[in-house]
Amino acid sequence: MPAYLALLIAVVAETIGTTALQASQQFSRFWPSVIVVVAYALSFYLLSITLKSMPVGVVYALWSGLGIVLIACIGFVVFGQRLDLPAVLGLALIITGIVVIQIWSDATPH
Repeated sequence: MPAYLALLIAVVAETIGTTALQASQQFSRFWPSVIVVVAYALSFYLLSITLKSMPVGVVYALWSGLGIVLIACIGFVVFGQRLDLPAVLGLALIITGIVVIQIWSDATPH
C-alpha cells in the first residue's frame, strides 16, 4: 500500500474514532466505544505502514494536522461547535504548514 494512501486512511480512521469518542459519552455507550477502539487501532496500524517510507516527524505532523482540521470541521457541522476567528486562523495555519511540507520538503516522497 502506498505511504500516502495508508496515511490518508489513517487520518480518516482517527477522525472516525475521535467522532465516535464524542458519541460514546465517556465510554458509557457500547457501540460508539467499540468504534473508537477499532478506528484508533486501524489508524495506528496504518501509521506504522506509513513509517516504513516516511520520517516519523513528518508523518505525525501530517496525521495530527489533518486530523485536527477534519475534527474541527466535523465538530462545527455535526455537533454545532462554534469556531471563532482565532480558531479559523489557526486551522488555516495548519493547512498552510501541510502544504509547505508537501510542496517544498525533501523529507516526504513526491
